[in-house]
Amino acid sequence: MNLAGEEINATAAPPPESSRIQDSVNESPPPESSRLEDSVNEAPPPESSGIEDSDDDDAPPSLSARALQALREFLNERQEKEGSLDDALDDAMDDAVELVSEDWRLSQFWYEPETARTVAEEVLAIRAVAGSSCNVACVSCPTIYAYLKKMDPDLPAHVLEFDERFEQYGSDFIFYDYNQPIKFPSAMHHAYQIVIADPPYLSQECLEKVAETVSFLARTEESFLLLLTGAVQEERAAELLNVRPCRFQPRHCSKLGNEFCLFTSYNPQERLGGWAL
Repeated sequence: MNLAGEEINATAAPPPESSRIQDSVNESPPPESSRLEDSVNEAPPPESSGIEDSDDDDAPPSLSARALQALREFLNERQEKEGSLDDALDDAMDDAVELVSEDWRLSQFWYEPETARTVAEEVLAIRAVAGSSCNVACVSCPTIYAYLKKMDPDLPAHVLEFDERFEQYGSDFIFYDYNQPIKFPSAMHHAYQIVIADPPYLSQECLEKVAETVSFLARTEESFLLLLTGAVQEERAAELLNVRPCRFQPRHCSKLGNEFCLFTSYNPQERLGGWAL
């Protein structure tokens, strides 16, 4: 056996595995925690969000004084707007008038609330000048009648209608068929200082017969006529009833395609936009 050779080979043997592992550990890159720390140190500072930092990670975030003030102003403004909206809705509900449903077979098309209120306000303005004993006739315009009674329950007024559903208004209801234009009790002859008329049809025949009704009802002196009908009737209305169109334009809930006008036998001055030129 060559003991010398074995000794030489033994001397030249590589270091044990534990030594190589130790060297590998000594030469490894810095630990992850060190790299994360360097990354954090190099990151730019966060922008201010109006939320103050807290030493306690579990504590809820708090707003800066400026952010709190802005939040208070926003909430106060929103509360004021919501309050105004609620008031407007309450007013609209208070002013609302309940009517029976429209019956297109009877040519019934109710006016928008704004239109009905405007016409009713004009009638009350006339009555304030003419006197409390002024009687009002609403010929085929139950919407105007309903708003008048809503605004002044003590107003002496009659609603002349073909639709007997309006008998709900009791003694204020008078049955009316425009084909029998003057079939009324004699006590109604020239008994009304204010007459509001809305012919159910836009035909010349209907307007002529409603004109007969108006002449029967209205006082011979100091009477006021408000006529609501299509703009196409302007010339005929002027000839039959001596009325002129106002600038105010009536509107219906059903959005009719025909243009409507409000004609008056008197000059409303600044009210209703005045007479159209």
